[in-house]
Amino acid sequence: MTVDAQKETLEFKAEVSQVLELVIRSLYSNKEIFLRELISNASDAAEKLRFEALTTASLFEDDPELRIQVSVDKTAGTVTVSDNGIGLNRQEVIDTIGSIASSGTRRFVAALSGDQAKDSALIGQFGVGFYSAFIVADRVTLLSRRAGLDQEQGVCWSSDGRGSYTLESIVKPTRGTDVILHLKDDEKEFADDWRLRSIISKFSDHIAVPVEMAKQEYKPATDENEDSAAENKTPEYERVNRGTAVWMRNKADITDDEYKDFYKHLSHDFEEPLAWAHNRVEGSNEYNALLYVPKRAPWDLWERELKHGVKLYVRRVFIMDEADKLLPHYLRFVKGVVDADDLPLNVSREILQHNRKIDTIRSANTKRILGLLEMLAKDEPEKYQTFWDELGRVLKEGPAEDFNNRERIAGLLRFSTTVTEGTAQTVSLDTYIERMKEGQTKIYYITADSPAAARHSPHLEVFRKKGVEVLLLSDRVDEWLVTNLLEYQGKSLQSITKGELDLGALADEEEKTKTEQAAQAHGDLIKRLQTALGERVKEVRPSTRLVDSPSCIVVGEHEMSANLARVLKSVGQAAPSSQPILEINLDHPLVQRLESETDDMRFADLSFILFDQAQLAEGGQLDDPAAFVNRLNTFMLRMMLSGA
Repeated sequence: MTVDAQKETLEFKAEVSQVLELVIRSLYSNKEIFLRELISNASDAAEKLRFEALTTASLFEDDPELRIQVSVDKTAGTVTVSDNGIGLNRQEVIDTIGSIASSGTRRFVAALSGDQAKDSALIGQFGVGFYSAFIVADRVTLLSRRAGLDQEQGVCWSSDGRGSYTLESIVKPTRGTDVILHLKDDEKEFADDWRLRSIISKFSDHIAVPVEMAKQEYKPATDENEDSAAENKTPEYERVNRGTAVWMRNKADITDDEYKDFYKHLSHDFEEPLAWAHNRVEGSNEYNALLYVPKRAPWDLWERELKHGVKLYVRRVFIMDEADKLLPHYLRFVKGVVDADDLPLNVSREILQHNRKIDTIRSANTKRILGLLEMLAKDEPEKYQTFWDELGRVLKEGPAEDFNNRERIAGLLRFSTTVTEGTAQTVSLDTYIERMKEGQTKIYYITADSPAAARHSPHLEVFRKKGVEVLLLSDRVDEWLVTNLLEYQGKSLQSITKGELDLGALADEEEKTKTEQAAQAHGDLIKRLQTALGERVKEVRPSTRLVDSPSCIVVGEHEMSANLARVLKSVGQAAPSSQPILEINLDHPLVQRLESETDDMRFADLSFILFDQAQLAEGGQLDDPAAFVNRLNTFMLRMMLSGA
């Protein structure tokens, strides 16, 4: 029964149609996946109902036994997956089914590469598993009613996946959701009871909610076959899956394939996990934890408004879908389950924040994941590099968030350096320390807004000359990292763009003496530069950093770096104003030409050019680019006219 007044046809957005086409095209070689995804969604709906019913028992209505039923109608050519879980109201259907992971659809489309294999791997990450039904069906119908709503507030969604879908209000006596797949003519192999049973055993055996099928093939009565109506009573259903939660089983009894299948169910990821850790903790605080490290970064990793976390159970009763207090924020990429034995069933988010047992579990989970990553880094470096390339940036948040594990996290970090080629971050701090020059006591680094700006910075010139390795940091999070990671293994981290350059035992005493003498010998030049630049600079001084470049910008030892100031401004935050220090290379021809200039106006123009190009070399933005261009053009024209 429908309420036609509320029936409407809605068009898919262009990007949604693109996602549908990708899903249908890319997963054709693994058609069975549709049933796993639909059962997984049904299981989630059952768990959500169980959670909400902890405080509102009436949501169970008159049906407290949660279940998922899979049925086949060979005559109609349909497969139906039904659950009596939480269900959906009309707006939820529009938001979650009609929009395909509405918060991530555009990001999903932006991530498409055109490579079919790579693009298909993105599907699960973006929560579009429901649409895998269109691999085998030319039409999908969804009937749903949210628990607690009146029967008249059911909703019917239907689509052929091509350009639009219909939405209408229906009367639905039972809560939950029925997904009806109208199979394509060449996919009728799935209208087979035993075929579906084998798929359920393969992919969904671990689902805690009972997955049921009719004991014998059931043929519904039709208008043409009314005589059989009396014989076709409601079928008896039997459980098909074992329903033993993977995390509760003995590790020795679980195969790698079972671990991988459970991860795919848990995360809706179509790719296998990179690694996992499974533990049973006994004692005063007993719990099971099964934690996974994904192979690819979740699409919403940097969405700050979204929650991240693992599933929390208490004695196998689902409590919370994204328990963010069970792991620190910098490990938000971890997927998994924690099942505690003795937390109160009415546990709430507020209790989680102040519960000591939760803090204990959080600490143990953190150490477990760090240990898993350490093992990967040591024993399977290629796998660890895969992890780092995908998720390394978020791990860099760790030293600021987790003081107790700061050293362990630092040991897992990887960097690009002046020794490595390209932008690949492959060098650990331990490797850097092993390669340190004799007499070197510090870990040197430079931060910049791009890999190229870091690698070509004039500040690196003396380090290249002496063969000293420097970390090249160009991720935005790197500024946050070095602000909170001041040392590692007793070696302090030192920015090469701050303060006086201190090379310690690496410094050449003869060079020091030469620089001091040069400062005295060229004192007039330094004073003239200081006067010409005025308040633009805090100080002008001879440089011990430069070899080939004429000048560079330096900030004070305890001042904010120029790169961090740019990062803050780019996100709309105020950065404290400070005057930079201009260092000049007294051996450079441009500086020597400047020193010989007697015309005060031309001297001022050259001084500004020297200062502005130093800012540009660091990736900075000029206050007055047009003035810089005019001065530079005037200077070049004068040089050409003079024949110099």
